[in-house]
Amino acid sequence: MSSLEVISKDSQKMSVRLKGVPLQYANALRRICLNGVPVFAVDTVDVIENTSVLPDEGLAHRLGLIPLRTDLSRFNEPSKCDCQSESGCSNCRVMLVLDSGESDVTRTVFSEEISSEDDTVKPTSAKIALVELAPGQRVKVECYAKLGRGTTHAKWNSSNVAMLTETDKKDERILTVESTGALTPEQVVLAGVDEVGGRLGEFRDMIDQI
Repeated sequence: MSSLEVISKDSQKMSVRLKGVPLQYANALRRICLNGVPVFAVDTVDVIENTSVLPDEGLAHRLGLIPLRTDLSRFNEPSKCDCQSESGCSNCRVMLVLDSGESDVTRTVFSEEISSEDDTVKPTSAKIALVELAPGQRVKVECYAKLGRGTTHAKWNSSNVAMLTETDKKDERILTVESTGALTPEQVVLAGVDEVGGRLGEFRDMIDQI
Protein backbone atom coordinates (compact mmCIF):
# COMPACT_ATOMS: atom_id res chain seq x y z
CA MET A 1 0.00 0.00 0.00
CA SER A 2 1.35 3.44 -0.97
CA SER A 3 1.57 6.27 1.55
CA LEU A 4 3.03 9.74 1.98
CA GLU A 5 4.14 10.97 5.40
CA VAL A 6 5.44 14.41 6.32
CA ILE A 7 8.76 14.16 8.17
CA SER A 8 9.62 17.85 8.53
CA LYS A 9 8.20 21.12 7.29
CA ASP A 10 8.83 24.84 7.54
CA SER A 11 8.03 27.87 5.40
CA GLN A 12 10.67 27.01 2.79
CA LYS A 13 11.47 23.30 2.92
CA MET A 14 9.52 20.10 3.35
CA SER A 15 10.54 16.43 3.50
CA VAL A 16 8.09 13.58 3.00
CA ARG A 17 8.51 9.81 3.29
CA LEU A 18 7.17 7.89 0.29
CA LYS A 19 6.28 4.27 1.06
CA GLY A 20 5.33 1.72 -1.56
CA VAL A 21 5.65 4.23 -4.39
CA PRO A 22 7.44 2.79 -7.46
CA LEU A 23 10.69 4.55 -8.29
CA GLN A 24 9.44 5.85 -11.64
CA TYR A 25 6.42 7.50 -9.99
CA ALA A 26 8.51 8.92 -7.15
CA ASN A 27 10.98 10.38 -9.64
CA ALA A 28 8.14 11.78 -11.74
CA LEU A 29 6.81 13.53 -8.62
CA ARG A 30 10.28 14.92 -7.89
CA ARG A 31 10.62 16.34 -11.40
CA ILE A 32 7.14 17.85 -11.35
CA CYS A 33 7.78 19.46 -7.96
CA LEU A 34 10.90 21.03 -9.44
CA ASN A 35 9.56 22.44 -12.71
CA GLY A 36 6.08 21.09 -13.43
CA VAL A 37 3.89 23.05 -11.00
CA PRO A 38 2.69 26.38 -12.46
CA VAL A 39 3.81 29.60 -10.75
CA PHE A 40 3.81 33.27 -11.68
CA ALA A 41 6.78 35.00 -13.31
CA VAL A 42 7.18 38.19 -15.32
CA ASP A 43 6.76 37.25 -18.98
CA THR A 44 6.75 40.57 -20.84
CA VAL A 45 8.31 43.92 -19.93
CA ASP A 46 7.49 47.30 -21.48
CA VAL A 47 10.36 49.69 -20.75
CA ILE A 48 9.00 53.23 -20.56
CA GLU A 49 12.22 54.82 -19.35
CA ASN A 50 15.64 53.42 -18.50
CA THR A 51 18.58 55.76 -18.10
CA SER A 52 20.55 53.36 -15.89
CA VAL A 53 23.73 51.66 -17.09
CA LEU A 54 21.85 48.34 -17.28
CA PRO A 55 20.51 47.64 -20.80
CA ASP A 56 16.78 47.13 -21.26
CA GLU A 57 17.34 43.41 -21.91
CA GLY A 58 19.31 43.04 -18.69
CA LEU A 59 16.63 44.80 -16.68
CA ALA A 60 13.90 42.63 -18.23
CA HIS A 61 15.93 39.50 -17.45
CA ARG A 62 16.33 40.45 -13.79
CA LEU A 63 12.62 41.17 -13.47
CA GLY A 64 11.77 37.83 -15.03
CA LEU A 65 13.84 35.93 -12.45
CA ILE A 66 12.15 37.48 -9.41
CA PRO A 67 10.03 34.77 -7.68
CA LEU A 68 6.42 35.93 -7.37
CA ARG A 69 3.90 34.74 -4.80
CA THR A 70 1.28 32.63 -6.54
CA ASP A 71 -2.37 31.82 -5.86
CA LEU A 72 -3.30 28.83 -8.02
CA SER A 73 -6.95 28.96 -6.89
CA ARG A 74 -7.55 32.38 -8.43
CA PHE A 75 -5.72 32.33 -11.76
CA ASN A 76 -5.62 30.17 -14.87
CA GLU A 77 -2.72 29.12 -17.01
CA PRO A 78 -2.98 31.11 -20.27
CA SER A 79 -3.53 27.96 -22.35
CA LYS A 80 -6.44 26.95 -20.10
CA CYS A 81 -8.05 30.39 -19.70
CA ASP A 82 -11.46 31.03 -21.25
CA CYS A 83 -10.22 34.29 -22.79
CA GLN A 84 -7.90 32.42 -25.20
CA SER A 85 -6.23 35.77 -25.88
CA GLU A 86 -2.56 36.43 -26.56
CA SER A 87 -2.73 39.56 -24.41
CA GLY A 88 -4.47 37.69 -21.57
CA CYS A 89 -7.12 38.85 -19.11
CA SER A 90 -7.53 39.47 -15.40
CA ASN A 91 -7.94 35.73 -14.85
CA CYS A 92 -4.59 34.75 -16.36
CA ARG A 93 -2.21 37.70 -16.08
CA VAL A 94 -1.23 40.42 -13.58
CA MET A 95 0.37 43.78 -14.27
CA LEU A 96 3.28 44.98 -12.14
CA VAL A 97 4.83 48.44 -12.27
CA LEU A 98 8.27 49.65 -11.26
CA ASP A 99 8.94 53.40 -11.16
CA SER A 100 12.05 54.40 -9.28
CA GLY A 101 11.55 58.12 -9.79
CA GLU A 102 14.58 60.22 -10.65
CA SER A 103 17.37 59.55 -8.19
CA ASP A 104 19.28 62.44 -6.61
CA VAL A 105 21.77 60.09 -4.95
CA THR A 106 23.45 56.84 -5.91
CA ARG A 107 21.16 54.06 -4.73
CA THR A 108 19.99 50.51 -5.42
CA VAL A 109 16.48 49.76 -6.64
CA PHE A 110 14.98 46.78 -4.80
CA SER A 111 12.02 44.52 -5.49
CA GLU A 112 9.99 46.24 -2.75
CA GLU A 113 9.49 49.12 -5.19
CA ILE A 114 7.48 46.90 -7.55
CA SER A 115 3.74 47.46 -7.22
CA SER A 116 1.18 44.88 -8.34
CA GLU A 117 -2.41 45.33 -9.44
CA ASP A 118 -3.21 42.20 -7.40
CA ASP A 119 -1.79 42.05 -3.88
CA THR A 120 -1.59 38.25 -3.93
CA VAL A 121 0.96 38.31 -6.77
CA LYS A 122 4.08 40.15 -5.66
CA PRO A 123 7.80 39.48 -5.12
CA THR A 124 8.51 36.86 -2.47
CA SER A 125 11.21 39.12 -1.02
CA ALA A 126 11.40 42.90 -0.72
CA LYS A 127 15.21 42.94 -0.81
CA ILE A 128 16.06 41.56 -4.26
CA ALA A 129 18.46 44.04 -5.88
CA LEU A 130 17.53 45.02 -9.44
CA VAL A 131 19.70 47.90 -10.59
CA GLU A 132 21.92 50.65 -9.20
CA LEU A 133 21.06 54.23 -10.12
CA ALA A 134 23.36 57.23 -10.21
CA PRO A 135 22.02 60.76 -9.59
CA GLY A 136 19.62 61.77 -12.36
CA GLN A 137 18.95 58.20 -13.51
CA ARG A 138 15.56 56.48 -13.52
CA VAL A 139 13.84 53.24 -14.46
CA LYS A 140 10.13 52.97 -15.22
CA VAL A 141 8.63 49.75 -16.56
CA GLU A 142 5.31 47.95 -16.87
CA CYS A 143 5.46 44.16 -16.56
CA TYR A 144 2.95 41.42 -17.19
CA ALA A 145 3.24 38.22 -15.19
CA LYS A 146 1.53 34.95 -16.04
CA LEU A 147 1.51 31.37 -14.86
CA GLY A 148 4.03 29.05 -16.47
CA ARG A 149 6.08 25.94 -15.84
CA GLY A 150 9.81 25.49 -15.46
CA THR A 151 9.83 23.03 -18.35
CA THR A 152 9.36 26.12 -20.55
CA HIS A 153 11.83 28.41 -18.75
CA ALA A 154 13.70 28.21 -15.43
CA LYS A 155 12.05 31.44 -14.23
CA TRP A 156 8.88 29.36 -13.73
CA ASN A 157 10.56 26.71 -11.54
CA SER A 158 8.40 26.13 -8.48
CA SER A 159 11.31 24.76 -6.42
CA ASN A 160 14.98 25.54 -5.94
CA VAL A 161 15.62 21.93 -4.96
CA ALA A 162 13.61 18.72 -5.37
CA MET A 163 15.70 15.78 -4.19
CA LEU A 164 14.87 12.08 -3.87
CA THR A 165 16.98 9.93 -1.53
CA GLU A 166 16.88 6.24 -0.67
CA THR A 167 16.50 4.93 2.88
CA ASP A 168 17.65 1.60 4.31
CA LYS A 169 14.11 0.26 4.03
CA LYS A 170 12.64 -1.43 0.99
CA ASP A 171 10.25 0.62 -1.16
CA GLU A 172 10.84 3.75 0.96
CA ARG A 173 12.29 7.06 -0.22
CA ILE A 174 12.54 10.62 1.08
CA LEU A 175 11.43 13.50 -1.13
CA THR A 176 12.78 16.91 -0.08
CA VAL A 177 11.38 20.04 -1.70
CA GLU A 178 12.72 23.56 -1.19
CA SER A 179 10.31 26.13 -2.55
CA THR A 180 11.26 29.37 -4.30
CA GLY A 181 8.63 31.09 -2.14
CA ALA A 182 6.08 31.39 -4.93
CA LEU A 183 4.15 28.58 -3.23
CA THR A 184 4.64 26.91 0.13
CA PRO A 185 6.51 23.58 0.00
CA GLU A 186 3.27 21.84 0.97
CA GLN A 187 1.41 23.45 -1.93
CA VAL A 188 4.18 22.37 -4.33
CA VAL A 189 4.01 18.74 -3.18
CA LEU A 190 0.20 18.58 -3.21
CA ALA A 191 0.03 20.20 -6.64
CA GLY A 192 2.73 17.79 -7.81
CA VAL A 193 0.73 14.78 -6.60
CA ASP A 194 -2.36 16.10 -8.42
CA GLU A 195 -0.32 16.66 -11.57
CA VAL A 196 1.11 13.13 -11.54
CA GLY A 197 -2.37 11.71 -11.02
CA GLY A 198 -3.76 13.81 -13.86
CA ARG A 199 -1.02 12.76 -16.27
CA LEU A 200 -1.48 9.09 -15.41
CA GLY A 201 -5.21 9.47 -16.03
CA GLU A 202 -4.58 11.06 -19.42
CA PHE A 203 -2.17 8.23 -20.29
CA ARG A 204 -4.75 5.59 -19.36
CA ASP A 205 -7.33 7.32 -21.55
CA MET A 206 -4.90 7.30 -24.47
CA ILE A 207 -4.21 3.57 -23.99
CA ASP A 208 -7.96 2.83 -23.84
CA GLN A 209 -8.43 4.56 -27.18
CA ILE A 210 -5.81 2.44 -28.94
